[in-house]
Amino acid sequence: MTTSPRIPHEPAVLVLEDGSRFPGRAYGARGTTLGEVVFATGMSGYQETLTDPSYAGQIVLQTAPHIGNTGMNAEDRESERIWVAGYIVRDPSRIVSNWRSEESLDAALERDGIVGISGVDTRAVTRRIRDAGAMRGGVFSGADAALNPAEQLRRVTASPEMAGQNLSAAVSVTEVRVIPASAERIGNLAVLDLGVKQSTLDNLAALGFDVHVLPQAATFADIQATDPIGVFYSNGPGDPSASDAQVSVLREVLDARLPYFGICFGNQLFGRALGLETYKLTFGHRGINQPVVDKTTGRVEITAHNHGFAVEAPIDGVFDSPNGYGRIEVSHVGLNDQVVEGLRAHDLPAFSVQYHPEAAAGPHDAHYLFTRFRDLVIATQEASK
Repeated sequence: MTTSPRIPHEPAVLVLEDGSRFPGRAYGARGTTLGEVVFATGMSGYQETLTDPSYAGQIVLQTAPHIGNTGMNAEDRESERIWVAGYIVRDPSRIVSNWRSEESLDAALERDGIVGISGVDTRAVTRRIRDAGAMRGGVFSGADAALNPAEQLRRVTASPEMAGQNLSAAVSVTEVRVIPASAERIGNLAVLDLGVKQSTLDNLAALGFDVHVLPQAATFADIQATDPIGVFYSNGPGDPSASDAQVSVLREVLDARLPYFGICFGNQLFGRALGLETYKLTFGHRGINQPVVDKTTGRVEITAHNHGFAVEAPIDGVFDSPNGYGRIEVSHVGLNDQVVEGLRAHDLPAFSVQYHPEAAAGPHDAHYLFTRFRDLVIATQEASK
């Protein structure tokens, strides 16, 4: 058992772009941070949330009241650093009590320069976001907590909105990285890193793929250079409408009839490649408890989500791709709000889902999707012989 440093009672304030103010205490690094304020409903897995590159540019509020009791460790990290723009919690744990813990959460936040706030009425903030939608906000602590409220609000409203932002370059690898297959090898898989989680790469390697992780600016020629038997587009932050280059590359992948699997951001870009539109959700889906129905089997899955944008498509029946890729069907639907949660091509070896089948942390209901992709790759190889 490790005792964390005593949580100080230095003042801090959360300011939303509509002028709402929520006082609290400084937590993590001191200063100012700006971003889109969103809430995540998972009751566990805060370390995976914090280190998920998909949360870049977002100030994350945990709806679970007690955060930090199991500390932080290197094994469960989804990347090499904490990516959230800021962090909002109600009751941070003053004591770390877990045999796997290597440091406290507040120490990790401070080390990575993440400005946070604790002691906030997180229920009130969540209700505000649910009513008005995700909005820009700022956390002000240290000397900045004493700034004039009008100046704090000015800084918030002067910050960029999430719509229209391309954030993949900020979170992607800059050089090719290869993860060898950890099961019987079946071939090379090209992964476009738009903000991929380490657990996703581990799951793909466990299927028998030599996983070639490519920078987000990779061209189709770069993909071909890996001699791939399939292509995977990862999760990631930002607005899919601002990723024209990645959509163009994906269309070349589809034209070459390479097996394709996309998750989260990769689902949105698949929709755009097919000729569909995307739109911003009011407050998004973030958490490890989201019910989704697989229309193919009728099975309901409890799934892990992190997305603020979605694909616009008819959820019933089969329709033609506006870009000429044949018959398309919405394969998965969110049961809370009927949002498109998956797409399947009938005339191409390609499908995608809007959520995280690796679910780290979270339920394993959707893990079968990795196996479905491996089977699709193998079937495509057999058909080409």
